[in-house]
Amino acid sequence: MFDRDTFDPITACAEIRSRGYTLIPDFLDPGHLARVRAALDRELGAHRGRNNFEGHATERVYTLVARDPVFQEIAEDPRALALCDVFLDPNYLLTGSLAICIHPGESPQPWHVDDAFYPLSRPRPMVSFSTIVAVDDFTADNGGTEVIPGSHLWSEAEIGGDYHSGDHETDPRFAQRMAGQGIAIEMPAGSCIAFAGNLLHRGGANTTSAPRRAFSIQYCQPWARTQENYFLTISREQARAMSPRLQALLGYSIHPPFMGHAAGRHPLKVLHREAGPDRHH
Repeated sequence: MFDRDTFDPITACAEIRSRGYTLIPDFLDPGHLARVRAALDRELGAHRGRNNFEGHATERVYTLVARDPVFQEIAEDPRALALCDVFLDPNYLLTGSLAICIHPGESPQPWHVDDAFYPLSRPRPMVSFSTIVAVDDFTADNGGTEVIPGSHLWSEAEIGGDYHSGDHETDPRFAQRMAGQGIAIEMPAGSCIAFAGNLLHRGGANTTSAPRRAFSIQYCQPWARTQENYFLTISREQARAMSPRLQALLGYSIHPPFMGHAAGRHPLKVLHREAGPDRHH
């Protein structure tokens, strides 16, 4: 199903530890890439972003794993999960699954980290782990992802008070300090960049005449609150039909000793039970 011939997990982990990211060429085979494009053709076109971070000329579609089975398969990709197994605790969760289409004329996204939600002092291990898959070729001109290598290792002082000011998305001081430190990831459609959730990155400006499509599957520690609330966006009927591995990623699982229980029971028992609320105490 997926081409693993070009994936070396030892090298990938070493690159993530040292520079914060690794590239996985041929992450999607032609068949899966075609299925992704067909799904996004159906889903994209509804609305643009609401602010500078989402992008006023950028479309986003959330909860991809509920929109087409191809994204469920990709969320369980053994290469991505092998990296999660190294950098996250057992029972890690799916925290985000979204498509991102950067249209012509979009400006660069503000520099950010994906696990900024968690108020833990740096330097620290990542709380989440992200993948971004190119649906169209990524170039330096069409909004390809940009990263600051090594920034996942930065301390509070190195990342700076202007980042934590709460308005770093519009604060020019932070952008000025980052100037010249980022590099554009150029990779063909079907490739993937996998990176630490505490790595500074952004979507680049799109100065071309064509949109740039991608999607991101993100995972987080089992004790962290997820970005997306899948219990409300994925019906029980949908969840029942998913694989046991994906059900666990969505939170139908227990993190020892009993995080995630449903009225004292394993959530899978509640998921597969048709009756009303459990009255067991």
